[in-house]
Amino acid sequence: MAFATASDGVKLFYEEAGTGTPIIFVHEFGGSHWSWEPQLNFFARRHRCITFAARGYRPSDVPESAESYSQARAADDIVDVLSAAGIEKAHVVGLSMGGFAALHAGLRHPGRVLSIVAAGAGYGAEKAHEDYFKGISEQVARNFQERGAKDFAPTYAEGASRVQFQDKDPRGWALFAERLGQHDSLGAANTMRGVQMRRPSLYDLEAGFRAMQAPLLVMTGDEDDHCIEPGLYLKRVVPRCGLAVFPKSGHTLNLEEPELFNRLLAEFIAQVEAGRWGERDPRANPAQIMRVD
Repeated sequence: MAFATASDGVKLFYEEAGTGTPIIFVHEFGGSHWSWEPQLNFFARRHRCITFAARGYRPSDVPESAESYSQARAADDIVDVLSAAGIEKAHVVGLSMGGFAALHAGLRHPGRVLSIVAAGAGYGAEKAHEDYFKGISEQVARNFQERGAKDFAPTYAEGASRVQFQDKDPRGWALFAERLGQHDSLGAANTMRGVQMRRPSLYDLEAGFRAMQAPLLVMTGDEDDHCIEPGLYLKRVVPRCGLAVFPKSGHTLNLEEPELFNRLLAEFIAQVEAGRWGERDPRANPAQIMRVD
């Protein structure tokens, strides 16, 4: 088992497969390093693929204080894993919590990022729902800490943007829910309180996003309601951003629609590596409806 040591001494488990241009996969709150199996199986054929368990997720360390968890720390942990693996730059692919971490890695460590994929990233970003999100996040943290992951996992796994996965692939969803029930309860609570509840809104980071030069692909499900508007916002402010919307899809995109996710990711990386994922053509002026002269 391989472990990276973060700059604050926390041990982070990681594993890798394949050779080629590196891709690091960053998991969501409800998943862990195992969440990316459909991607490692596909991309390891031509890329060096890294996946890791975030702090708070076994077999990585589970710091006892929520103060050891933050959005900045989550971004820095990505870079610490890359450094431990001897990788200077990588394509950074994240889902949900991992999508936020990937975006922040691009802002904090632009020299370590070849490109960014942020899938299902948006919860808590909408300014109108900030307070509600913080309150519901605290309730989720208490449920994990007081009831335990095994008891609370079935409830969490049937959220409004998770049932699409359950409807399409009951067997895959059941495995997701079972593994969620094996999470460290304290680690889940601390992650919710330290990372999710305290992270800044994406809308408060507009200056940084407008200056970002890393190629970015945003993916969202059309039934993942609280990620759609943040996805449109990122498309409008990040210079080299593309937006993919999955039809009849929810939050857990890489597991719910693995073939579509892999196809879009493969095409994105191919275009980035060919130097073809540039800024929007200035002639594509959103203020113009039809050209008349």
